[in-house]
Amino acid sequence: MRLGLMIGPERGRYATKVDRMLADAVWADDVGFASVWVPQIPDEFDAMTAVAALGMRTTRIEIGTAVVPIQTRHPVALVQQALSTQMICGGRFTLGIGPSHDWIVADMLGLSYDRPAAQVASLLDVLDAAFAGPAQIDVENEHHRIHNRIDITDQPGPSVLVSALGPVMLRLAGERTDGTILWLADEKAIGEFIAPRVNAAASVAGRPAPRVVAGVPVCLCSSDEVDRARARANRVLSEAEISPNYQRLLDRGNATRVGDIMAAGDELAVLARLRAFADAGATDVSLRVVPIGDDRDELLASMRRTRDFLADLAPEI
Repeated sequence: MRLGLMIGPERGRYATKVDRMLADAVWADDVGFASVWVPQIPDEFDAMTAVAALGMRTTRIEIGTAVVPIQTRHPVALVQQALSTQMICGGRFTLGIGPSHDWIVADMLGLSYDRPAAQVASLLDVLDAAFAGPAQIDVENEHHRIHNRIDITDQPGPSVLVSALGPVMLRLAGERTDGTILWLADEKAIGEFIAPRVNAAASVAGRPAPRVVAGVPVCLCSSDEVDRARARANRVLSEAEISPNYQRLLDRGNATRVGDIMAAGDELAVLARLRAFADAGATDVSLRVVPIGDDRDELLASMRRTRDFLADLAPEI
């Protein structure tokens, strides 16, 4: 299982936002992580813009989005940005996309959330045509009528992963993309629900074994601090739990909150939890370091301890 690091802008501290992202990516590149993943948060820095900036400062590491909502960009605009980002990253970009959630797409943006899996399938028709190489895109389907030439690069388009939380989306991910990227999926949900479906779909379609990228919060701490770490994860990472999509996914596993998915404890405990994700069928993890402490100095020290330990494990376990 390949080890990746989730990085990205944190709210506030605007003046140092870009510098912090760059420093995190350069560090991950230097110490040997397999990948870095940038989330797309509704009110925050654009993830693909961040990936392009990180691609200019790194040399070998895979850089992916986790994930870009498909409704916020016209397919041609998404293709142009994705292919341009792929060029900037020297072929190291992975485009993670997803249908997002009704409370974001419909309530916040005023866009249609009708049949989200069908919207993803329609977009994949466009991506398939555009990422095959310079060509005229001629796609007419349920959601798009596009006749537009794309001639950005003669190199292959980026690898595509889909945020797939239900059976229909998992079938799409296996049949038509390189796999799925997850959040709020524990080992049971991956092993009994996600991995079997996405792998079966890929096999039927004659595609290579798909990637299953699990998002996992992590904190290296003493055993008597585990509850504190889980409580902090619940406090700072709980926004997505309100989504019905994520609630249904949580029901597939044993976890009820994001803190239950956390790899927390000493070195042996963290490693054992990560190996449990690998045993369940995860091919990659996107590790979100959650530090603990009573003040800024303690939080920074906790962050460094956890990241240094993970760096010792990278690029894979």
